[in-house]
Amino acid sequence: MTSQDDNTDASNAKPKAPSKPKLGQPSASEESASKYPNMGLCQQIHKLVAKAEGATDGTLQTEVLTRIREELENPSLYESVELMLGVDTGIWSAADLASKKEAHQKTAEELEQKVEDAKESAGDMEVMDARVELARFAAKSLTENEALEAYKKLLDLPKISSGKKIDAVMESARVSSFYGNTKKASEFTDSAQKMATEGGGGDWDRRNRLKVYRGLQRLLERDVKGAAALLIDCIATFSCNEICSYQDFIVYSIMSNLLHLPRPQIKAKILDGPEILSVANDIPVVIKLVQSLYDCDYKKFLNAMVEVEPILHGDRYFHPHLSFWMRELHILAYKQFLDSYQSVTLKAMADAFGVSIDFVDYHASRFIAAGRLSAKIDKYGGVILTNRPDLKNAQYRETIQKGDLLLNRIQKLARVVDL
Repeated sequence: MTSQDDNTDASNAKPKAPSKPKLGQPSASEESASKYPNMGLCQQIHKLVAKAEGATDGTLQTEVLTRIREELENPSLYESVELMLGVDTGIWSAADLASKKEAHQKTAEELEQKVEDAKESAGDMEVMDARVELARFAAKSLTENEALEAYKKLLDLPKISSGKKIDAVMESARVSSFYGNTKKASEFTDSAQKMATEGGGGDWDRRNRLKVYRGLQRLLERDVKGAAALLIDCIATFSCNEICSYQDFIVYSIMSNLLHLPRPQIKAKILDGPEILSVANDIPVVIKLVQSLYDCDYKKFLNAMVEVEPILHGDRYFHPHLSFWMRELHILAYKQFLDSYQSVTLKAMADAFGVSIDFVDYHASRFIAAGRLSAKIDKYGGVILTNRPDLKNAQYRETIQKGDLLLNRIQKLARVVDL
């Protein structure tokens, strides 16, 4: 059969648009990034330590310790995980651990000698390659400090391109993040960002990957609004599989933006977003949470909150602030419900959420007292009265409050200077 293209004049044929890469497809620089430390393994270790859902039957524990022994061959990490779990599985004996540490020390010395040999008989590129090999070996099989020291020596090379420097700093951030050193990871991420913006070494791909690193770091620091803006910008261009899977990245993007996007944008960017729809079947509980909030089905929303809690508990980015997330989701639903009324009975609100009147009274009163809900409860009449100030008045009050705080600080400083 003759195709339509065969009958079309070449001069009139339109050039084919380049095919769009698959969602979550690794980019060139991501493919060259170190496989280690393996952040997927880091997530598994977190689930074990947090005793998350699916991590208590012993299967995951055996899998993790076996991976550390056979894939990473990292005796120090093996000992650390066993200590955190409070177990002695016997998968790796004390004698074998000591032997492996000695062997790694010898390998590190050989790789260091390789660097020295390259300095004497080869060029700058060979020296850098040898340093990279040593740093990545340390990230895989040695301790956090040894890995960071190896990357520091790589960064100290006199002739290393700005792009390679950014890569090395980003890998250092992953090392610190793997071992739970949040402060150090944040410092490395900020350093890489500074290099990319000021040094001119950040091409589009590195900048895009760095945005994911920064967004996830903001999540750990509970800067959810900052994380939301960074993460949602990378949904269509995600190419950072070395730090998390695309599915996990979508969950981080959805949860952070759910707290801050206005309702129309939740529909446009989350529920109808093509990239999110592509993995929606893999994250049904999270999608249920968003859809029920958008549909104002508050009873379903509270049920979805219960279902999503184990997911947040088992994730290393959400778990440190689990109570914060559950509280903010609760407040989000209460705010949206009360925005529709000037006043509503406690019974009507309780019926809408599928809970008791006492439940609504207890939580709403706490949120009102904390200044998170603009309302007041008429306990005698059994009514919640909303009191939503307009934006200008709210901004005015905020300015006055900040001005008072500033004046107080100036007065304190003046007293200190007088002394």
